Amino acid sequence: MPTELLSIQPGELKFPFELKKQISSSLRLVNSTDDYVAFKVKTTSPKKYCVRPNTGVVQPHSSADVTVTMQAQREAPPDMQCKDKFLVQSVIAPSSKEVSQDMFNKEEGREVYEAKLKVLYVSPPQPPSPITESNEEEGNSPKAAAAVDNSDRHHLLSDPISKTESEWKFKLNEAALNLLTEERNSAVQQSRSLQQELQAYKSGNSKFGGGTLVDQKKQPGFSFLFVILVGLLGMLVGYLLGG
Repeated sequence: MPTELLSIQPGELKFPFELKKQISSSLRLVNSTDDYVAFKVKTTSPKKYCVRPNTGVVQPHSSADVTVTMQAQREAPPDMQCKDKFLVQSVIAPSSKEVSQDMFNKEEGREVYEAKLKVLYVSPPQPPSPITESNEEEGNSPKAAAAVDNSDRHHLLSDPISKTESEWKFKLNEAALNLLTEERNSAVQQSRSLQQELQAYKSGNSKFGGGTLVDQKKQPGFSFLFVILVGLLGMLVGYLLGG
């Protein structure tokens, strides 16, 4: 609360109230004038509070800090309401000499400025919850749970078993295609050979007296063993792709 001589910061005294514990609060007195200003701090409960310093002189365009300490209390006030008050008196001083009681005597015609301050009790800061800290240390926090979930997803995506199964499917498909290609090429070669023999027979280069033109071993077609192999490979590939 500002006065004509001193600006008092803050405008009220706040104490984080705790039973059986001394609590301190600070004030700053700011002198924005070109004069020396003497001050004196009073309270309605002098036995309850200790003010250091309770008197002093603030130099021009300077400031002074005052610490108010509340003695340890055995009982909390009703509804945490405090009726205590402080009074800060200020007066122009001739110099920075020691402050006397007569300097604040209004009867001598001195102009004494006064500022009243209220006292407020506030709740003390709460310590961090040990349960929360324990959960975070054990990895039960939301961040830890999200990290575990992401780790599981990455494990599923990079599962070596799934990767190996895919590789086997690809290799089996490739082997079946290679076998079919080789057999197809063999059949084409046999067909071309038969066509050449037939052409030679027609030209009179080969005569067998009405016998069979083509040997049974050279007839085109697929062998029985190859048919069984292709069938087994088809069943295996279908099972893997279906699984």
